[in-house]
Amino acid sequence: MLRFGTAGIRGSARETVTPARCLAVGQAAAQEGAEFVLGRDGRETGPALEDAVAAGLESAGARVIRIGVVPTPAVAFASRGRRGVMLTASHNPPADNGIKLFEDGVEYDREAERRIERRLEDDAEPVEWDRWGSSIERDLLGEYRRSVREYAATFGDSAEGLRIAIDCGNGMASLATPQVLSDLGASVTALNANVDGHFPGRGSKPTPETLSDLRTFLAAEDSEPGSETRRTDSGEFDFGIGHDGDADRIVIVDGTGEVIHEDTILAILAERCVAESSVADPVVVTTPNASARIDERVEAAGGRTERVRLGALHEGIARVRRAGDGETAVVFAAEPWKHVHPAFGGWIDGVASAAVLARLIAEAGGVDPLREPVTERPYRKVAIDCPDKRKEATMDRLETALPERFPEAAVDTSYGVRLEWPDGSWILVRPSGTEPYVRLYAESEEIDRLIDEASEVVRGAVVGVE
Repeated sequence: MLRFGTAGIRGSARETVTPARCLAVGQAAAQEGAEFVLGRDGRETGPALEDAVAAGLESAGARVIRIGVVPTPAVAFASRGRRGVMLTASHNPPADNGIKLFEDGVEYDREAERRIERRLEDDAEPVEWDRWGSSIERDLLGEYRRSVREYAATFGDSAEGLRIAIDCGNGMASLATPQVLSDLGASVTALNANVDGHFPGRGSKPTPETLSDLRTFLAAEDSEPGSETRRTDSGEFDFGIGHDGDADRIVIVDGTGEVIHEDTILAILAERCVAESSVADPVVVTTPNASARIDERVEAAGGRTERVRLGALHEGIARVRRAGDGETAVVFAAEPWKHVHPAFGGWIDGVASAAVLARLIAEAGGVDPLREPVTERPYRKVAIDCPDKRKEATMDRLETALPERFPEAAVDTSYGVRLEWPDGSWILVRPSGTEPYVRLYAESEEIDRLIDEASEVVRGAVVGVE
């Protein structure tokens, strides 16, 4: 049985996301709409799975617009006013594939995903022969890229002359980010910028380790004479960008090869979106593991933050909109390296973030002036062993045990247990949704002490429920 996770359905194309199951998802999804856009990433299994989804949609009566090999944000963009299906496993290994569903530019929420799951259990039959749908092919990638450029132009300064290195990871960013930034006036050098479903250049998930080539390239003083990666006359790039396989995630690297902390980038974008907003109550939606530096910069710009569970930014945006009025608006939403620009659309978009950041960095005269106002305290993540069967009882214990150990902290138990201190320090403990761990996040000038004390409490809670 297929189940949706925090980012659609993912798994082996031979065992989980098979052609038969893709056909069934297409039939189930078609009961919700008359027209779907359908795109895929560059994985080897993509063409066959695309055919299977299209067959399911059409046999259930839907009209299908095939837009080919595109970034996930392009499918979300094209799904405005209708529905969309993207076949991608994002940063998973090459043998995997996956399915993401969109409605009017927004990823399906939990309720919509559960509807699809229930229909999959019913083994639906095709509709009558004379009610089957049809499919056409359209190229919408150029329209998406043009719209990103127009959105980014509302921020900052011209990117003319900015020098940027981009590691596309053999993924879908190859078809969007270098082109958009070049059109904005930047001088772009692209690495691993050919679409290849084997991901030969590096692992598809952008991490400090997988981006080692980009980081080395940025940090190098010179290249060998005649090298295709020869640097500019000054020997410097302004910054670098790393993407995941489907281009909804973005990592920023400074000109020395240092990966800038994801929450610093989030704070920079959030502050600017609040400052640009004209509403009385601008809101930034983020997740429980996000740094207090975000709250600080948003508050400094005149806004406030709301938190929602990991993988559910779209649900948090919808919640704020339901509770607000004409004076309240979500102006930015993000979790680590995944950003939603509501003024552009309701989807996660790494290409849009790359374009906006290029303009902001050009305006500031570099990355460092943007980082300077952000308080960057030490930040760590720890995984503590906890069998799945003990997670619920462990978290119940921690709702009491952690406040008792740290009585001076403010407590929030909405999404795990989060404790905050007046100096900006905080910890979050939450169960992993996919592995046998309880995860501990902490940020503090006294990070080692805080991690040690909190870890002791968590391990005691795990043992206490044996």
